[in-house]
Amino acid sequence: MRTGFQTVERGLREGFPLRLYQKAKRLFWDPATLDFQQDRATFQNLPPEGQDLVLRLASLFLGGEEAVTLDLLPLLQAVAREGRVEEEMYLTTFLLEEAKHVEFFARFLAEVGGQKGNLARYHGPHYRRIFQEILPESMGRLWQDGSPEAQVEAALTYNVVVEGVLAETGYQGFYRLAERLEAAGQAMPGTLAGIRNVQRDESRHIAYGLYLIARHLGEHPGLWGRVEGRLALLLPEAMGVVGELFAAYPEGAPLGLSPEEFFAYASGQFQARMRLLEKARAVGTAALEDL
Repeated sequence: MRTGFQTVERGLREGFPLRLYQKAKRLFWDPATLDFQQDRATFQNLPPEGQDLVLRLASLFLGGEEAVTLDLLPLLQAVAREGRVEEEMYLTTFLLEEAKHVEFFARFLAEVGGQKGNLARYHGPHYRRIFQEILPESMGRLWQDGSPEAQVEAALTYNVVVEGVLAETGYQGFYRLAERLEAAGQAMPGTLAGIRNVQRDESRHIAYGLYLIARHLGEHPGLWGRVEGRLALLLPEAMGVVGELFAAYPEGAPLGLSPEEFFAYASGQFQARMRLLEKARAVGTAALEDL
């Protein structure tokens, strides 16, 4: 039974989650408005191996975005059970944004790549391990177990590694492709506009996940062992996904992409998140004051 209303008693609590909510409203975008006409012509002019790389990368994103859309609800429910209304308000925008990302990549594959289905061949064992096993298990656990330990492990999986390492590395792939195309006098403006919008949304998602972990670390410093253990499990799988992408091209990645660059980029993203978590271990949510 509900006994009262926080916002009636105290109003909305200013703070990091409410700022994310306000940003999400202000920076709204609609995937349906993107124009892919030039992108489609550019894609059709790519050599077959270049087309294959673009389809592979986009299929990884589409599957991942569907996964995170389906798997977010348990976290929203866990936060709602605790009465954290400002965090729940932000998470409603979070879920909408994940749905928009599914729409964007599905549109891209259908309208630019001419593909609608039959793309699971691009998903390797490490990818399936993360998105079909580890992610749904860690998020689904929150239906029954909303403990700080469970929330921290879920946020590390979803926000720190899936969004903060894998997705960020994938954006870099699209940006490098765009640079190669522009050097050849070609462009994919609709695609790049969509990628930038997705990345901007995801930056807020990552920030919220780090906030959630930092809040729990500030209240329960003993959780640091869980952080280290979870990341030790996830990092090899994430690097394995990057490896699978390039292993598909044993004679060299199309369009001049370098596997060494992307392994280094993924590692750099991981280290950046790790440094912030180490700071949060000492000062809690104050570690996010510059985000």
